[in-house]
Amino acid sequence: MAKSLVSPVKEESIIEEIAPAYWEQACAELMKHDRIMKKLIPKYGSGFLVTRGDAFTTLARAIVGQQISVAAAQTVWGRVLIASKKKVNPKNILALTVEELRAAGLSGRKVEYIRDLADHFDSGRLHADQWKDMDDESVIKELSSIRGIGRWTAEMFLIFNMVRPNILPLDDVGLIKAISLNYFSGEPVSRHEAREVAANWAPWRTVATWYMWRSIDPIPVEH
Repeated sequence: MAKSLVSPVKEESIIEEIAPAYWEQACAELMKHDRIMKKLIPKYGSGFLVTRGDAFTTLARAIVGQQISVAAAQTVWGRVLIASKKKVNPKNILALTVEELRAAGLSGRKVEYIRDLADHFDSGRLHADQWKDMDDESVIKELSSIRGIGRWTAEMFLIFNMVRPNILPLDDVGLIKAISLNYFSGEPVSRHEAREVAANWAPWRTVATWYMWRSIDPIPVEH
C-alpha cells in the first residue's frame, strides 16, 4: 500500500515557490469541466505544487520512507544526512558501510535498495539527463528497474520532482479516499471508477490529484 514520501530536511532544501507554468490554465479548465473541481479549486486556490530536491535525493527519501510513518522517516533521514556528511549523493552513500547505514536506522532491505539506487546513478545506468525529454511511461519504466522503486514511487517522482501535469497515481490511498468522499459520498471506489472520474481531468490529472489531496488534508505533505 502506498505510503507518504519523506518530508524534506530544511537545511539542505532551497525552495523557490513558483507555480508550474501550466497551473493557472489547468485550474481554469478543470473548473470549467468538473463540478467538484469548480468548488475545490477556489477553496484551496492560493496553493500550488512545489518541486524541490534533486533526482537522487527525492528517490532516496522515497526509499527511506517506505512502510514507516512520516515522523519516523524524517528521523531516519536526518541520521542518513549526518552519516553522509550533510550531503546525500550517490558517492557518499556508496562510501558508507552496510553497518553505518543500518546504524542510521535503515533496515537491511532498505540498505540494499538505497545502495542499488546510488549505484544506478553513479554507474550512469540511468538516463537522468534525458528524463525531461522522455514520456511519463518511459521514465516510470526506467525508475522501476531500480530495486525498491515501484510504480507509485515513480509517479510521485514525476509529480513532485519533474512536475509532470498529467499523472494519475491510482495506487495512492489518499487519492482514492478523496475520490470516494468527493464523488461517491464516501462509498468504496474501484480503480476503474477512479479512472473514469479522472478522465474528466485530462490533461491536468496531476493538478486535480493535488486538489484531491488538499480536500482531505488542507496542509500539503512535502515530498
